[in-house]
Amino acid sequence: MTTGVRRRMGVHERKQQLIGVALELFSRRAPDEVSIDEIAAAAGISRPLVYHYFPGKQSLYEAALRRAADELAGRFVEPHEGPLGARLLRVMGRFFDFVDEHGPGFSALMRGGPAAGSSTTNAMIDGVRQAAYEQILAHLGVEKPPARLELVVRSWVSLAESTALIWLDGRRIPRAELEMQLVHDFAALAAVSAAYDAEMAGIVLRVLAEEPDDGPFGDLLARLSAFSPTAAMGQYE
Repeated sequence: MTTGVRRRMGVHERKQQLIGVALELFSRRAPDEVSIDEIAAAAGISRPLVYHYFPGKQSLYEAALRRAADELAGRFVEPHEGPLGARLLRVMGRFFDFVDEHGPGFSALMRGGPAAGSSTTNAMIDGVRQAAYEQILAHLGVEKPPARLELVVRSWVSLAESTALIWLDGRRIPRAELEMQLVHDFAALAAVSAAYDAEMAGIVLRVLAEEPDDGPFGDLLARLSAFSPTAAMGQYE
């Protein structure tokens, strides 16, 4: 947090400082609980000077959310190297890093916070979801996704978002387990869709052919095998 002796800054530099200070405060408390006076004090400037750069708390709030949204979207960027399961697991690790570090701010971004329902905030949220969607398609090597694949990927992005929001409310499940579970969820959604569509089946089979037995997708198959009728009967012999 920026404190101490006030110094002169250019307009852009001062705006970026105020956004950074606001984000740091929002990471600890919900934005609607943080006052302009607190932001001014943390930045080492007067309240009127904050209003000189931002006409109101709403505009500063939206600017802070824009930076958070851009950072969150960047968490889904991953080199196209190695098995898909391992890539998705790394993405989930970075995603939950962000959630862990910016809990109240993440909730405000995804739920709208004091700007709930505003077109600006909704556009930011949609932008994060679209960026995540496009990144996953790129990892699958699909430029024009069939309808079922679009449904799978968008559903999974929504699931990751809602899972993170629920996890923040008490953190009752170990984070690492949730990260792996979400990767398994992606595989499960894709597999169920593949059972109904030949094109999806081809995509899933191509992905699985590149997966190692000890990777996240192989781990899912091993876990599911415990629920097979043969395995279940063996428990009672």
